[in-house]
Amino acid sequence: MVPVFTLTLAPSLDSATVTPQIYPEGKLRCTAPVFEPGGGGINVARAISHLGGNATALFPAGGATGEHLTALLEEENVSVDTISSHDWTRQNLHVHVEASGEQYRFVMPGAHLSQDEFRQLEEKVLAIESGALLVVSGSLPPGVDLADFTQLIARAQQNGLRCIIDSSGEALAAALDIGGIELVKPNQKELAALVGRDLTQPDDVRQAAQELVRSGKAKRVVVSLGPQGALGVDETDCVQVVPPPVKSQSTVGAGDSMVGAMTLKLAQQASLLEMVRYGVAAGSAATLNQGTRLCSHENTEKIYQYLQS
Repeated sequence: MVPVFTLTLAPSLDSATVTPQIYPEGKLRCTAPVFEPGGGGINVARAISHLGGNATALFPAGGATGEHLTALLEEENVSVDTISSHDWTRQNLHVHVEASGEQYRFVMPGAHLSQDEFRQLEEKVLAIESGALLVVSGSLPPGVDLADFTQLIARAQQNGLRCIIDSSGEALAAALDIGGIELVKPNQKELAALVGRDLTQPDDVRQAAQELVRSGKAKRVVVSLGPQGALGVDETDCVQVVPPPVKSQSTVGAGDSMVGAMTLKLAQQASLLEMVRYGVAAGSAATLNQGTRLCSHENTEKIYQYLQS
């Protein structure tokens, strides 16, 4: 299998708790917090591990929160490769309200990365063997600008790495402008922004995804369509996979689970259809869980088998 690495520039230590109800000013009594690793690339590596694969998570870790994050990943048997950052790793808070069933997600800014710290991460990326898959996922932290981000991806590709980008906005557009990206997973709104027009007709999404492939910006485009599943396009094929109806508890973690599952299939040199099916299965499996939990291997395989039947 092709080696897989993930890069997370703005990792987080995520804490989740439950409170009976939420209102201003009063003391909101909460359950004991549950701590989990967070950050796009980190969650992709975790999803791959949950599904029986292996991926090494590269990220900066700072302070006691960074140590806690690293320890949690090691408990999950996720391989890690870190650099030490001066600023503490951020801590996010997820609150589930029992009375309403609502979820509140308090997301802090990523820890500042100095130019020296960013260069240390870049050196680790450029030391990865040629032909490996590199998943770059998550937001850009303070201290890292778009030029740094695109230069890193361009240099990684020059070294023979096959880059998967799971980002949004300017970062996603800038990465695609480099060209030759192995896989991107925009949603319909993000895809519309990338091609500069509304996608209102049923066939518009397919045409826009094919446009990105034909232009050489990406080798594979998988458009996430929420309850309608996903549409996958490469140079020769176009597939749509619709998941079975499931009782969704939370959509948190579904996107990272989907990217992790697709990356695993890509590393196994599977077809576009297999890749999209497994991605949809993992994304659907993640929605069966409350809070921030990712896909389980058991639920993913059950849904995958259903999609194959």
